[in-house]
Amino acid sequence: MDSDLSESISALRTALEKSGRDATLGQAPASLLSALKEKLRLPRRYRSFLSACDPIDLEVATPIERVCLLSAGHLENEQIGFALEPSGELRTGLSDTGWRPEWVIIGHSALLGDPYFLDVSRADAEGDCPVYTAMSGTDLWQPKLCASTFATFVRILAINLDVARDFDIDDYDADNERVFRESVAPRIREYDPAAVKAGHWT
Repeated sequence: MDSDLSESISALRTALEKSGRDATLGQAPASLLSALKEKLRLPRRYRSFLSACDPIDLEVATPIERVCLLSAGHLENEQIGFALEPSGELRTGLSDTGWRPEWVIIGHSALLGDPYFLDVSRADAEGDCPVYTAMSGTDLWQPKLCASTFATFVRILAINLDVARDFDIDDYDADNERVFRESVAPRIREYDPAAVKAGHWT
């Protein structure tokens, strides 16, 4: 595992511990990761994450969002109707709603049901790729950047948890949300200015 991902995972584990929230993290077996790599074209960094920190039960809760990451064991089923046909075969081309076969769902919003997904067509030299979300229930999927890389996405989740410790996460009042966004923005900007500019977290 490379240092960027290792540091992001360490930050997430620390943030979870300090938040006092229950989470179950495991280690996905190599055989499953190999199969998922072939079927879904999962990039190296994301596979490394699942190998070291498989989110069996993980929710990142803040005043603005509740991100639930998928475990390796649930990844394939979550793609049915999206990147995968009902038969389990990889789609070819856009769906009627604009979903691309290279988008791989890795989590959901527990508040709105919106997916979080990798764009594996944009893998970089480090074996990483950007993370997006899109509003569900619309005619066309319109992706919005959440993080420039998956490693940065993990770091951003850790930052959200850290900042949320000073807030009532069950208070969805507009003022509480605004103050949280203002508090989290400069910390995310240190790692991913593009994610701040995109506006999902801020």
